[in-house]
Amino acid sequence: MKRIVIFLITAVFFGSCTSTQKENTAPNIVVILADDMGYGDVSGFNVNSKINTPNIDQLVDAGVSFTDAHTSSAVCTPTRYSILTGRYNWRSTLKNGVLSGFSRALIEPDRLTLPGFLQEQGYSTAFIGKWHLGWDWAVAEEDSLDRGSLEARPKVDFSKPIQNGPNTRGFNYTFGFSGSLDMAPYVWVENDMPTMVPTKYTVNTGNQSWWRRGLTSDDFVHERVLPDVTDKTIAFIDRSAKDNQPFFIYMALPAPHTPILPSPEFQGKSGLHNPYGDFVMMVDDVVGKVKKALEENGVAENTIIIFTSDNGCSPQADFEQLATKGHDPSYVFRGHKADIFEGGHRVPFVVSWPDKIKQGKSDQLVCTTDIYATVADILKTQFPDESAEDSYSFMSELGLDSDLEPRPGIVHHSINGSFAYREGNYKAIFCPGSGGWSAPKPNSEEVKNLPPVQLYDLSADIAEENNIQQDHPEILEQYRNKLSEIVRNGRSTAGAPQKNTGPESWRQLDWMNK
Repeated sequence: MKRIVIFLITAVFFGSCTSTQKENTAPNIVVILADDMGYGDVSGFNVNSKINTPNIDQLVDAGVSFTDAHTSSAVCTPTRYSILTGRYNWRSTLKNGVLSGFSRALIEPDRLTLPGFLQEQGYSTAFIGKWHLGWDWAVAEEDSLDRGSLEARPKVDFSKPIQNGPNTRGFNYTFGFSGSLDMAPYVWVENDMPTMVPTKYTVNTGNQSWWRRGLTSDDFVHERVLPDVTDKTIAFIDRSAKDNQPFFIYMALPAPHTPILPSPEFQGKSGLHNPYGDFVMMVDDVVGKVKKALEENGVAENTIIIFTSDNGCSPQADFEQLATKGHDPSYVFRGHKADIFEGGHRVPFVVSWPDKIKQGKSDQLVCTTDIYATVADILKTQFPDESAEDSYSFMSELGLDSDLEPRPGIVHHSINGSFAYREGNYKAIFCPGSGGWSAPKPNSEEVKNLPPVQLYDLSADIAEENNIQQDHPEILEQYRNKLSEIVRNGRSTAGAPQKNTGPESWRQLDWMNK
């Protein structure tokens, strides 16, 4: 069975283009993914933000900003999987946690990814930045790759190409590194080939600028990684603008994740006496440079820019210190990165497409999985029923005509594998605490005295302070059944049931069996 999305590119959306791409009428697409950036860090989303983000704010003013947007997970690897596949991350073999810099490839080889789908539509596709989805390094036969350990140091032959990397998952051009900027190995890989063989070990034990000890190549300088990602992205725009072929860029920033390393010109610029605020301003400057490159190449008006973050802000930002300056990266939401609470997964999300979409705010519930279906809807084309199983189009929220239904509900997922289900005003959490790093933490003494489930009315209690699970057992039961159905069906969208990947090792399995 195929899910049909009618194919028709109309002059209403994509009228004749006067840019360098003279014969390209399909829009270019640039997805800029910040790393560990909170909803409250963007001044266009938080009027009380003490960090100035003028370039992201320009996207907000010119496009549609979604105030109820969420990542599929409260941590980075799972969210990245979902963006590229349109599928909830917990359907993969990774049921909790994140990958290491030496982990094997997570995205299934037969899965049609968003860039792979766009290749079929004639796009040139590029990944630049932080991958953190695993690829297969060349290792000695007696050694192995360890998914779980962030300190793993297998015997890798860096003179040989990687296997099952982003070039095999839908990207024509790739330049990036394997894990987070604090995870070894610190090696650039361009089109499947390490750019240099690392010969030294580096480590930084600074408070917010730390990274784990690991092999580092001479051309990989931690302080230069964000500028290098920016330069490579601009170079790809410069090349692609000269072609008649539309392009898709997945620009996965390493910032403001640790190590927090603002360049000298940004150090102290935020006035917060905290390098995190300076690093956020540097991220904003990167957005401005990408916009400028599009404008200078004459393709800005025919380019969709999506800016968002992979999860909420990390506690490494030092929430307590920022609070003394009146700044809260989580805005009014409870929790932060890793948590099942809103601060873990509600993120800034803005779409800009000059003169093509409306301007304003939308309170429509959206998930980062929805980029896939929305792009397909804009192009008026189809993808297989066994692809993007959890992706809904938000095209109508952009002021464009769409026959597809908006997202009715969403599944949230924390770092330890805990689930929540949200629909309308109510959010049911099927664990007793945060499911992550904030209190009450999993397995803590505090959490032992709490009810096993939580229910919040977000319309009246956006901070999730008043657990009303005793007042509405019928809602809990209804949401438990809906979540169980979504898990077991292998999809949340309409279509034939699909199989989840890997063992059905769901945390708190009892809530599915009741």
